[in-house]
Amino acid sequence: MRDFTLGFMTLWRALPLLNKPGVKRYVIIPLLINIVLFVALFWISGNYFSELVDSLTAWLPNWLSWLSSLLWIVFALLAVLLLFFGFSFVINLVGSPFNGLLAAKLEQHLTGTAPPGSERPLWHETGMILWSEMKKWIYFAMWAMLILILSLVISPLAPLLWFFFSAWAMSLEYLDYPLGNHGLVFSDIRQHVATRRLLYLGFGSAVTVALLIPIFNLLVMPLAVAGATLLQVEQSSRNNQLLS
Repeated sequence: MRDFTLGFMTLWRALPLLNKPGVKRYVIIPLLINIVLFVALFWISGNYFSELVDSLTAWLPNWLSWLSSLLWIVFALLAVLLLFFGFSFVINLVGSPFNGLLAAKLEQHLTGTAPPGSERPLWHETGMILWSEMKKWIYFAMWAMLILILSLVISPLAPLLWFFFSAWAMSLEYLDYPLGNHGLVFSDIRQHVATRRLLYLGFGSAVTVALLIPIFNLLVMPLAVAGATLLQVEQSSRNNQLLS
């Protein structure tokens, strides 16, 4: 369990890195974009749902008026589920063009050397990373369907299966940025992560737990990029080899 613990703690050890010079703008800009996006999403959905509830309750007899409160409870639960499951996809899609640049800045701070391709313009970074994000999420969707089928067959283990699937997906998602700066593609990254599964599973587990913390989960994306970069720099240094 030493590898798992090391990976888990790396996320929290990376927190001070977000305050380093030249890093803050890559944290603040996507954070503001995502806050505005989610506030707008819930405001619009809340208004539409309010109109729907009013329309439904108008058809109900007085003795069933309590159903409107039940519908709002259902809406609140759905909103929480959307926030958890949709948050990771949307926040990474919006912030992904900044994440490669953030990983490059952090690696330069940690090692004194910028990774190759770190001077790419943002528009070039956007096209490359958005395409990479889509390929990753197709891969994750295929595995999610398999996990769903397994969950129906062995339902008592379903929460555990979904947790570890999320942890594995998060490790692949965020290691893509520091490793991608060194020219590794998604298939290479999967092979790399498979070499020390418990280490990277521990890191992904910490990201999954952090996503469950309200408000703090807004900071998870840049923190996870920082943690993945720190983990990879430490592993590369320990192995006395440079990524290529």
